[in-house]
Amino acid sequence: MKAPVESVRVSPQGRDQLIKLKRQTGVENWNILCRWALCCSLREKVVPPRPTSSTEGGVEMSWKIFAGENADQLAAIIYQRAAIDGFTDSPDGAALCLRAHLHRGLGYMASEVGGLGIAGFIRRWLLNQRPEQ
Repeated sequence: MKAPVESVRVSPQGRDQLIKLKRQTGVENWNILCRWALCCSLREKVVPPRPTSSTEGGVEMSWKIFAGENADQLAAIIYQRAAIDGFTDSPDGAALCLRAHLHRGLGYMASEVGGLGIAGFIRRWLLNQRPEQ
């Protein structure tokens, strides 16, 4: 399947969130954290806000690095979700959808990591269990 973008670009704020997530989880690769962030956002039914910030000065990685061996599956999910979310049915719409979900997911993840470490991170974001108060 055709990739929705050649390069995945993350804003400077997203880069700062990735730095925080790397430090608090020990996950070294930004592409893995970005895939997790995308999935965290995609599980929400609410359409993410359209990104307004520039990606200038942020992080850039190729689609191949971002998506890894799941490139075809992730591309299909992005195209489908772009149509569901009302992004235009074009490569530009799919790219905007990807960017919107990626940045919303990074915001979600960076806001709730705290000092939980990788085990707490997995419980919260992969198993969807909130920490007990």
